[in-house]
Amino acid sequence: MKITLTKTFQIEAAHRLPLLPKGHKCERMHGHSFRIEVRVEGECDPKLGWLMDYADITAAFQPIFDQLDHRCLNEVPGLENPTSEILAKWIWDYLKPALSMLSAVVVAETCTARAEYAGLQGRDSASYGK
Repeated sequence: MKITLTKTFQIEAAHRLPLLPKGHKCERMHGHSFRIEVRVEGECDPKLGWLMDYADITAAFQPIFDQLDHRCLNEVPGLENPTSEILAKWIWDYLKPALSMLSAVVVAETCTARAEYAGLQGRDSASYGK
């Protein structure tokens, strides 16, 4: 049986979007309680009755949490323009080697705005909920 697991994490971080026009509210430094979903997908192991241990997802995400939580995202290498879209792909690129079954990374910067990166077939596949 094919199954999708989702593990949710939350980070508190500040950022600014430096490429936006002067005067845009997001060009100024501000913070979010980012909600990050990590999804893995595959065939459920018939003997164990699960796809994988949630603890393995947490262990793979921990170094990302340590780099991002209570930080200024603009200071993290690769996140100089830390939009939710870029952050989702940045997390994907970090996690994919450790989580071969990774199917999507969702970054929500508010309860109504999120970006999803699914990295399908070697091409960018993003949908934006802004």
